Amino acid sequence: MISGAARLAGVLGWPVAHSRSPKLHNFWLARHTIDGAYVPLPVAPENFATAVLGLRAAGFRGANVTIPHKEAAFAVCARVDDTARRAGAVNTLTFAAEGITGSNTDGAGFLANLRAHGVNPVAGPALLLGAGGAARAIAAELLALGVRVRIANRTPERAASLAAALPGIEILDWARRNAALADYALLVNTTSAGMHGAPELDLDLARAPASLTVADIVYVPLATPLLAAAAARGLRTVGGLGMLLHQAVPGFSLWFGVTPQIDQEVIALMAADIPAT
Repeated sequence: MISGAARLAGVLGWPVAHSRSPKLHNFWLARHTIDGAYVPLPVAPENFATAVLGLRAAGFRGANVTIPHKEAAFAVCARVDDTARRAGAVNTLTFAAEGITGSNTDGAGFLANLRAHGVNPVAGPALLLGAGGAARAIAAELLALGVRVRIANRTPERAASLAAALPGIEILDWARRNAALADYALLVNTTSAGMHGAPELDLDLARAPASLTVADIVYVPLATPLLAAAAARGLRTVGGLGMLLHQAVPGFSLWFGVTPQIDQEVIALMAADIPAT
């Protein structure tokens, strides 16, 4: 039960019914006996700015932002931090008397997930497949650590646009993605390929070195075809569910005043209704 003094936050998206964030945040609220609630907020793009200002006026502490609002969220902020500036998008809003602050926790969540799996992000060069928002956020954080980053994307123009936005990124021709695997320590699928109901990622791991770590930001299913193929070759794999969990921690801490832990109980809770394969 919540009181009239409850702290409130939520997730803005269109649609948003699929989001697993309310399940996660409300579990943490219950675990820490915090008087608060985290709710799904379906908001059409044309109403986004009005909705954000309304939430702030209504006393919400902040909100997460998901597709398709991350770039629009950047525009409504009075201030954005370096994570949002590098990613060119905002996924976490914090409301205060002085205005709205935006950050982007996707890249940091990805790195935290790598480390939780015992992977050192700076162990060697990284190859990112895809050139969307997730690729930019992850690439930005890797570059900030001094990692050499290359991206490969089916559409060369999108790869070029991302490289222009993040100086230091190199472009690998999509046709060379299989042959070039031997040059990398980390491979990351940032596309939706392999997601439940979507086509599989077109990638052949035959030339992957035994030292390659294969990460996938897709978490439905838990073991994507890419991760299954990597595991069959004895490669270290990192699934996408952990990124979802780790990227949620900073916002919860800002809004509710407690830094939640990601343990086996949390992982089991969130994995319970996700297909394994």
